[in-house]
Amino acid sequence: MEADHNIHTVLPYPRSRLLMVDGGRLGLQKHTVHGLVEFDITHAREAIHQYRVQTGEGLSFSAFFLACLGRAIDQNQEMHAYRNWRNQLIIFDEVDVNMLFEVEVDGKKTIRPHIIRGVNKKTFQEIQQEIEDFQNTHASSRESKFIDWFVLLPGFIRRLFLWVLFKNPQMIKEYYGTVMVTSVGMFGTGTGWGIPVPNHTLQLTLGGFDEKPGVVNHNIEVRKFLSVTITFDHDIVDGAPIARFIQRLKKLVESGDGLSE
Repeated sequence: MEADHNIHTVLPYPRSRLLMVDGGRLGLQKHTVHGLVEFDITHAREAIHQYRVQTGEGLSFSAFFLACLGRAIDQNQEMHAYRNWRNQLIIFDEVDVNMLFEVEVDGKKTIRPHIIRGVNKKTFQEIQQEIEDFQNTHASSRESKFIDWFVLLPGFIRRLFLWVLFKNPQMIKEYYGTVMVTSVGMFGTGTGWGIPVPNHTLQLTLGGFDEKPGVVNHNIEVRKFLSVTITFDHDIVDGAPIARFIQRLKKLVESGDGLSE
């Protein structure tokens, strides 16, 4: 008897993925530059652990990282500037971070975005609370309701809306946030960088983390390093300001800024 090698499974394509398809198509039109860097998070992780022990409060690395990110952008707000149709740069005072979280919808794991408004004006405790609130009530969040409605539209209408959105910085802030953060390292350990197709002026992709030798005070020690991809729109920001921004962010994260206050 001849074996049937055409065995396969047919599943409906998740409509929520259409948002990624449309966004990726637009993102390919940008002139982006990727910087692959490593952050020594040994001290930060220990400081987070000590904070949990001393306060009894939960604190994720994501919440701490977002607080540091807000402080770093505050020192050079051109990092999340956008160009409007009049060829003007719009620079916002508040840093609105669009971050992706894994949540459960109808018994299945899926990724949903949530915009954390004004991270440069919030403590990491406030950011942590907002993350927990979203993970518990994501189905009723504004972003989830918008996505559920948006992906039902025909493709050409979705793409027209996104085209208009990216000509209007105020709409970008409202619907997309001013900065994007993705954490691909949340699902495992080991070093590695993610290379995104971004739509934001600034996007950070947190990769894996792992232990390896590092030099501290001219001595070799085992340290924990996080792989971070810094992606920016070269039409908006030059390399020198980005290099200074990376150094500021790196210093804030590696020093455990604010955790011992």
